[in-house]
Amino acid sequence: MRGAAVHGRRHDEGTGGRAVLVVVGQVRAEDYCADVATLSAVPVQPGARDWADLAALLGPGAFADMFSCPASPPPSWEPVFSLAGRQMIWSGGPLPDRLGAGPDSDMVVLGKDDVPGMLDLVARTEPGPFWSRTHELGTYLGVRVDGALVAMAGERLRPPGWTEISAVCTAPEARGQGHATRLVRALAARILARGDRPFLHVAETNTGVIALYERLGFTTRKKVTFRGFRTP
Repeated sequence: MRGAAVHGRRHDEGTGGRAVLVVVGQVRAEDYCADVATLSAVPVQPGARDWADLAALLGPGAFADMFSCPASPPPSWEPVFSLAGRQMIWSGGPLPDRLGAGPDSDMVVLGKDDVPGMLDLVARTEPGPFWSRTHELGTYLGVRVDGALVAMAGERLRPPGWTEISAVCTAPEARGQGHATRLVRALAARILARGDRPFLHVAETNTGVIALYERLGFTTRKKVTFRGFRTP
């Protein structure tokens, strides 16, 4: 991620799709490179200086995806969206049948050459924020039919001991065939095999997907509100 510090000197370098900040002083605000993710962060109890640092880091009129941060920015920040959702975590129970140790035979690992198809699928299905370098945050798996990418899912946030499954989506013409189920299973197997615990986020209105995740072994950890703002 990028960061803003008390002292203005900073250095960004790409590491696994993230921008690592080398600063002098205390980091008060962070965000990802814009082509990786739009997520931004401030301290747990941010003050006016923290919001000012984030605004300076992003620039005027920039979008700040505050994810599930409960703190509200100053009134001069324009609200962009607010969406009720929930965070779900792996229950720790046995793996569902056919999970296995890796992806099914018709799945492929997606990379840089697959980005145009990934962006097209995201535009058609709107699973949430996904940009040209988001795939660099972790492993992304896809299913192709006659050469066309019809389903995908991947890894995004990685707090210590955890890995988020994100961008789960299936093209309208390919739904009802179990692609999302198999992709989430395969990613969960990879995550568990390296000693992490899977988690994910879902909109509260997406009841069908919530039921799918529950069948796959996920339970609700907490309700959250996803919010985005525009800097003054």
